[in-house]
Amino acid sequence: MQRMTALFSAALLATGLMAGTAHAQQADGQAQDPMATQQAPTQDFSDQQLQQFADASQEIAVISQEYTQRLQEAEDEATQQEVRAEANDRMIEVVEDSGLDVDTFNAIGQSIQQDPEMMQRVQEMANQS
Repeated sequence: MQRMTALFSAALLATGLMAGTAHAQQADGQAQDPMATQQAPTQDFSDQQLQQFADASQEIAVISQEYTQRLQEAEDEATQQEVRAEANDRMIEVVEDSGLDVDTFNAIGQSIQQDPEMMQRVQEMANQS
């Protein structure tokens, strides 16, 4: 159980790379209230979407670990930016290959952080994969 939570945590942290650009555009130069995201109402997602999220999250966790190591080994800012961009592209590809779009993936990620029952469902789906 802790292993799955760690995987989802890694995947959710990794999605921060994908979400960063979208959030920056939404903020329109204004400081964004971090509590606004945390207090967003949970949405209803289909079992298929949750399964797609579970599958993609596991792959993203692996990518995140791989690129975290590469990022730590990067010698300068330019190399770090290249590593981040490559990781971001791979994670977006995994999400889209799963059948979800990035916004839906991120919305599910936010929802499972707020809804322990949904988190449990997704963990069970991941365990069955």
